[in-house]
Amino acid sequence: MFENLSERLQKVVSNIKSKGVINEDNISDITREIRLCLLEADVNVKIVREFIDSVKEKALGEEVRKSIKPGDMFVKILKDELVNLLGGDSAPLEVNKKPTIVMVVGLQGGGKTTTIGKIGNMVRKKHHKKPMFIACDVYRPAAIDQLKDIGKQLNIEVYEEGKGNPVEISKRGIEYAKSKGYDYILIDTAGRLQIDETLMDELVNIENEVKPVKMLLM
Repeated sequence: MFENLSERLQKVVSNIKSKGVINEDNISDITREIRLCLLEADVNVKIVREFIDSVKEKALGEEVRKSIKPGDMFVKILKDELVNLLGGDSAPLEVNKKPTIVMVVGLQGGGKTTTIGKIGNMVRKKHHKKPMFIACDVYRPAAIDQLKDIGKQLNIEVYEEGKGNPVEISKRGIEYAKSKGYDYILIDTAGRLQIDETLMDELVNIENEVKPVKMLLM
């Protein structure tokens, strides 16, 4: 999700930087594109409206109008507002629990599986953990094979049972990980849409079963 949003916003930024001046006319076109980017990334309509209003107010301020490079000033405003929208300060990964159980969730096509590989490799090298992956995306074609391929490349074990019940798979996967001494467990869940109540309920059931210390949204 964030990867696609980033690509769209990069195109907007390129367009902004070409502007010799920021005014009511061209800022309407720019903010319209930003609004579409955020809405298509499933950001709440009310939040998008408030975000756009704040960006426009600051972009039309005296500081931008007097700037030598108004396009660059606008980009800084946009960046600051995006950071504020996403929560400001970053939060470090939890690594001290034994075992540390992390669920990776998000929309379809959000890059969950590849991110799991990156996190697993990082905690092993940086924090000297022994990671394991659990394959609970039993719906997307080849999702399990993709996770297994990543695990093979990184020499990280993947627990999978094929097209079974994700809640039961997660439970048995955690038991297996504990028995083998794995201390950092990453659960790959099925990509879902906000309106898909069945998959959302499944996510809640997995959380209740394994009690992860962290849920990461991709």
